[in-house]
Amino acid sequence: MSKTPEVLVFDLGGVLADWNGIDPLVRLSGGRLDREAARLFWIGNPWVAKLDLGECEPQEFAAAMTDTLQLGISPEAMQRQLSDWLAGAYPGASELLADLAQRFPLAALSNNNALHWDKIEREFDLLHHFGHTFASHLLRLRKPDAAIYRHVQDTLGAAPEAIAFFDDNIECVEAAQAQGWQAFHTKGLEQVRAALAAQGWL
Repeated sequence: MSKTPEVLVFDLGGVLADWNGIDPLVRLSGGRLDREAARLFWIGNPWVAKLDLGECEPQEFAAAMTDTLQLGISPEAMQRQLSDWLAGAYPGASELLADLAQRFPLAALSNNNALHWDKIEREFDLLHHFGHTFASHLLRLRKPDAAIYRHVQDTLGAAPEAIAFFDDNIECVEAAQAQGWQAFHTKGLEQVRAALAAQGWL
């Protein structure tokens, strides 16, 4: 077991919320992208970075995405799909956060954009559990760049080893670990529960 943290920090999509931009992207590409290439698109594509950093509007990103990947659909249809790929909070996510909040301060750290953030605020019943929410498009910082972890750490006023972080992308987990955080690679709510239980924090 690790040191009991002072704060728990959660990614949203793929951890607490059902976001899958990988399998639909494989289908839209007609198989030109495999699952790993589709996953890496969301990590490394310059247009994704612009969207995450609030430097372009969702409709502009949708148009660039259809053109860059030659997906053969209209930007309007692409934007609708982008919204649909964020389906909702995982069943039990709000209840888990409510339980954890009785013992730990909670924060959210998410690469996000105006389209998805608005949907999360309106529909997901998650954000009110967090004392702090760190959204890339509002901060103009994104994972896995070191600057966003330092910003979170400074804002929380916590030592690196006192932060426990849960993310579904290994690059973001490794970047947090490089800052000295306790970081766990978790995909979906059951893996989050398992990691928390293994550490004795649940």
